[in-house]
Amino acid sequence: MKFLATIGLAAALAFSILAGTSAAQAAGPAKDDAENTLVITTKYGDIDIRLRPDLAPNHVARIKELAREGFYDGVVFHRVIEGFMAQTGDPTGTGMGGSKKPDLKAEFSDESFKRGTVGMARAQDPNSANSQFFIMLDDGDFLNGQYTVVGEVSSGMDVVDKIKKGDPSENGSVENPDKMLKVRVAADKK
Repeated sequence: MKFLATIGLAAALAFSILAGTSAAQAAGPAKDDAENTLVITTKYGDIDIRLRPDLAPNHVARIKELAREGFYDGVVFHRVIEGFMAQTGDPTGTGMGGSKKPDLKAEFSDESFKRGTVGMARAQDPNSANSQFFIMLDDGDFLNGQYTVVGEVSSGMDVVDKIKKGDPSENGSVENPDKMLKVRVAADKK
């Protein structure tokens, strides 16, 4: 029986190699991968996000690049809808802004938008994601295949749940919104 399990593992590894991915890539980044962990500090505590470069390498690279530049520090959660999501990443705080970097081409996957999933916000054009992202407060399967999944909250969902909610009649617009005080890649933590 042990022989069959070894053969099965070898076959799976060989298939992964033929498909151009390693066994580690097929499973996604390790939970303790500091280079692919984003830490968002809020007044309520830290939110750790396990980034998924295996699903969206260009979007993950952008988020890490902006975090390392300090772009996200002090940016508000401008749109927060109870039972749906908390959106941030716009330095203007209006939902209309972004970075000066070019927009990104969509990297849609089969990953489901469940509670704790982090996705890239965009305009109607699927290739218009730039710097804004959202954290799912509840499951949202209706977003599957239409937005780029960049990661999931690995710890701190209790913190996410405390983020001030917006006015439902104003599409979740938040008056005096909570901020991301500091955003960093865990590997850079001093």
